[in-house]
Amino acid sequence: MRSTIDIDERVLAEAMKVANVRTKRELIDLSLKELVRQKRRERLQAKLGKLSLDLSASKLEKARRDG
Repeated sequence: MRSTIDIDERVLAEAMKVANVRTKRELIDLSLKELVRQKRRERLQAKLGKLSLDLSASKLEKARRDG
């Protein structure tokens, strides 16, 4: 889908640099996926209470092996 939006070029350039992407499309795709992931995590945390969900893939794998 094509869209035209006005984005601050300095912010865009900095975001591309920190995300280590080469195109605006990559940045926007990555950003939207990260936003969705973060919001899903927040909703899950709200449902579960004050449980910390600071899990990386490696921590989860270790917990599975140890558990």
